[in-house]
Amino acid sequence: METSALQKERASYQPKLPKALQGAVKIKEGEPTQSVDNHEEIKKLFPNTYGMPLIEFVPAEDTKSLSINVGVILSGGQAPGGHNVISGLFDAVKKLNPENRLFGFLMGPGGLVDHNYIEITDHLINKYRNTGGFDLIGSGRTKLEEVDQFEKGLEIIRELDINALVIIGGDDSNTNACVLAEYYAAKKYGVQVIGCPKTIDGDLKNDQIETSFGFDTATKTYSELIGNIARDCNSARKYWHFVKLMGRSASHIALECALQTQPNICLISEEIEAKDLTLNDIIEDIANVVARRAKDGRNYGVVLIPEGLIEFIPAIGRLIQELNDLLAEHGHEYKDLDEETQRAYIINHLSEANKATFETLPEGVARQLSLERDPHGNVQVSLIETEKLISDMVEMKLNKWAKERKYDGKFAALHHFLGYEGRCAAPSNFDADYCYSLGTSAVQLIANGKTGYMAIVKNTTAHPSEWRAGGVPITMMMNMERRNGELKPVIRKALVDLEGEPFKAFAAMRDKWAKETSYIYPGPVQYWGPSEVCDQTTRTLAYEQGAEVSVF
Repeated sequence: METSALQKERASYQPKLPKALQGAVKIKEGEPTQSVDNHEEIKKLFPNTYGMPLIEFVPAEDTKSLSINVGVILSGGQAPGGHNVISGLFDAVKKLNPENRLFGFLMGPGGLVDHNYIEITDHLINKYRNTGGFDLIGSGRTKLEEVDQFEKGLEIIRELDINALVIIGGDDSNTNACVLAEYYAAKKYGVQVIGCPKTIDGDLKNDQIETSFGFDTATKTYSELIGNIARDCNSARKYWHFVKLMGRSASHIALECALQTQPNICLISEEIEAKDLTLNDIIEDIANVVARRAKDGRNYGVVLIPEGLIEFIPAIGRLIQELNDLLAEHGHEYKDLDEETQRAYIINHLSEANKATFETLPEGVARQLSLERDPHGNVQVSLIETEKLISDMVEMKLNKWAKERKYDGKFAALHHFLGYEGRCAAPSNFDADYCYSLGTSAVQLIANGKTGYMAIVKNTTAHPSEWRAGGVPITMMMNMERRNGELKPVIRKALVDLEGEPFKAFAAMRDKWAKETSYIYPGPVQYWGPSEVCDQTTRTLAYEQGAEVSVF
């Protein structure tokens, strides 16, 4: 593998660990836990992994040697820092006993089922320390939920004498990890399963998980690009830039990027849902800002849009829910029909209210909503050109106002979708440290006989040496939700809290940003330099934890 000058320099970076993980480690158990909701249903589904205590690691006096082999799986979309989780796993496993082995299953959970793996060696891992991407072992979206998959995976686990699996993924992947842990525990197979919280979307977050890894790096990368766009916007002064950002189920990325760059408009899906706004309401609000800036001679601006926006518009959300159930139940009848017949089929099967919503949508959007779902049963919202849909509708509104002599500005739109640009970026110092600590914590959970836990690191706005590491039972984060037409146990997603400090800080400033040109240009993610530049946490974390936030 060819390496750049940056990679060579980053390879020498030694991630920092919490004090409790720097030497010998023991565990401190807290009180028994329960799920966030649907207690009886979750307990019935997970009798062997429900109600376990929270775990915190504390320094111990003696280091114990332990013989264990561990398998690791990267699941779902890429997030900066995945290689550092594996580095932390490797170093911690070898620290327990140099003879211990770490195996990586290739291309996600499917690698476990299909017995595709490599052994991760010192020579191999050293090429990937502090690098972005998942290319060491690859990732995939195969769902581990069938008994045949569990048993097929067990064959290779036994062959390689693996004691534990670590599944690095988001909420759906960690839900599957919990199901697998429960199955192996119920069968008394002696195979432990541990999860790690990964997603750039930031929606795998709760009282125990302060942030998912990759969010820090991805938002800094996107903010650099938005800053570049904003500077160009402020230089040319003739375009409105509509920027769609990743975040299918929550607007955390859009909110954090707004806090970092101060765009003229940033839509927050959760607020739109809470206020029961229609698509026309949203368009009217944006058009009003465009018209007001035009009066001041500013025919330019930047608009941030979360990719999941469409699902949060209440009327469209209700439509999507019915479409999900319809496609889950009748997909076999529907999938081989031509486009025109598919549209007629859907209209004939929808309730009157949802049919009316479907018929008013632009044809392209309606088509995207009626396509096949992703492996987790979700609308593939990244395929919907929301940024273009909104700018087109804003332009139509402005043209109407122009005819009524209510608007005499100039409107020209440019479109961007920032997604893949951030998923595999080289991890920031924060993510490099955080992920290494998560990998180390996962090994300590294994060493202490735990299964069905997720590795966690808390107090993350402090210096890494002051972070607190431990584990949380995955069942503690679960509730029952409707997926593909039936109720299933899943980890509850964390949406933007409209009463939280990050949103309040944004809401207090957005009117000023809409009127004025207040852009901030953060520049590239920094690794070297003053700590106040290169080691800042996200503004989201700082506001949530009551830490100092740098002045705008």
